[in-house]
Amino acid sequence: MLKVALLCLVFMLLPACKPEKVEKSKPTGTPCTVVHVVDGDTFECKLSSGQELKVRLIGVDTPESSDNPKARKDAEKTGISVEEIVRMGKLSKELTKKLLPKGELVYLEQDVQPTDRYGRTLAYVWLKDGRMLNEVLLLEGYAQVYTIPPNVKYQERFLQAQRRAREERRGLWGF
Repeated sequence: MLKVALLCLVFMLLPACKPEKVEKSKPTGTPCTVVHVVDGDTFECKLSSGQELKVRLIGVDTPESSDNPKARKDAEKTGISVEEIVRMGKLSKELTKKLLPKGELVYLEQDVQPTDRYGRTLAYVWLKDGRMLNEVLLLEGYAQVYTIPPNVKYQERFLQAQRRAREERRGLWGF
């Protein structure tokens, strides 16, 4: 295991070590500046008007990054310990923080339903390099597909990304 980790760090030779290539396109949508990452699938950003939004990524779910009722419910449902769920959630959050540093400009694309029951803005989040954050998390193996109709625009694309991550044992699928 240590040899694999060293090869990953030094040479990036192994397929499981290389970042997955993600389809890129010109970022479109509402520009928003990252203020704070809450967890792997939620962050806060500020519009040019000064309005702050709490954004929940559409179509993906990451493990909980703190011991809370949902983490305990997920542990009961899956048979995975709360501690392990939280550990995986922290890994997902770290990847999101790496991709969304404070001050980063991102672009929000909405689907049919603009907010969730908690008042969070639901969005596909486009990075300035043209990658979609939602898809990157799936391809890297740090999220699972979580589709709630009517927001299904990229459902097939997300399912394909998740299948690939699982087959290649990327991220959390490698444990």
